[in-house]
Amino acid sequence: MLTTRNPQQHQQKLREEFLNAKREKKLRNRDAAAAIGISEGEAMAACVGFEAIRLLPRFVELFEEVPLLGAVMALTRNDSVVHEKDGAYQKMSHNGEVGLALGEVIDLRIFYKQWRFACAVIEEITRGPETSLQKSLQFYDLHGEAVHKVFLREHSDHAAFDALVARWRDPEQLPGMTAEPLPPATIDTADAEIDVEGFRSAWQSMTDTHQFFGLLRDFGVSRPQALRLAPPQFVRQVDNSATRKILEQAAASALPIMVFVGNRGMIQIHSGAVSNVKIMGPWLNVLAPGFNLHLREDMIASSWVVSKPTSDGEVTSLELFDHDGNTIAMLFGVRKPGQPELPAWRAAVMSLPLKSNEISEEAQA
Repeated sequence: MLTTRNPQQHQQKLREEFLNAKREKKLRNRDAAAAIGISEGEAMAACVGFEAIRLLPRFVELFEEVPLLGAVMALTRNDSVVHEKDGAYQKMSHNGEVGLALGEVIDLRIFYKQWRFACAVIEEITRGPETSLQKSLQFYDLHGEAVHKVFLREHSDHAAFDALVARWRDPEQLPGMTAEPLPPATIDTADAEIDVEGFRSAWQSMTDTHQFFGLLRDFGVSRPQALRLAPPQFVRQVDNSATRKILEQAAASALPIMVFVGNRGMIQIHSGAVSNVKIMGPWLNVLAPGFNLHLREDMIASSWVVSKPTSDGEVTSLELFDHDGNTIAMLFGVRKPGQPELPAWRAAVMSLPLKSNEISEEAQA
């Protein structure tokens, strides 16, 4: 098993260091864990027996009971962005270790194979002069990184939460987990070794955006490499201010968009309007009713407008990558299968400014 229990004395020391970092430096759990050199999953596992309750690792059955909690807040993040949605989990299903939640508000693609540790967390939080208990379900991968969190609101079904935790409580409430080191950044295959002409032909033959994943696999290319090698008419590298511009434009015009944020074990999707776009230091925020997005603009290494052929016409996305080539987020116009892309969305993304060095190259042409 990948999840193991370390000696209790060591776990107690980790918990004390973690809580001290939270309290003295006023850090969130993820940052407090990083401050003492461990993953957030390891920190929460060290709190088993106190703030955290270890849950049985029967992730599919456990997670598909989340609809019992009523309206909650769903949180999915990666290193660069946090995606939060208020609503109820609905229409949950799975096929093997791949799951779906297709509710009107909470829309998830779930990859249970990556999940390794689950816990219920009950901790005191202070807002202004008031202190209250915050209840959540938290799920971590084999590296101790958060896959997904479910936070109860005041109006959630707290009795259902208590019953779910009692039902899925691990009889062995021993603290600790061993997190595997993060894998090194993937090194792309040399462009000269890629069948670029075959790849470009296959791109132009797509009839569904989901075929793109198979395209990457079949030709052995990473997503950023695929955009570099794509048929030129289907990609435009744009300035890294593009996300800010498109969110502000969508908010001003009530343009409905889709925002995808994911990690190894989860993709969470917002579909609808956005509003209240705010800049706070390096953070680009959407603070809309029922949907919050917090994105570190300084972590965007490249931004691309990407078009993919489908049977419904071309579908256009704005795709963001970090310095290691990991996907930060993807934005689309709201659409359903069988429907063409919103003309207003396509016009908006096509109006985004090109990356500055491309502008200068075009000016010299």
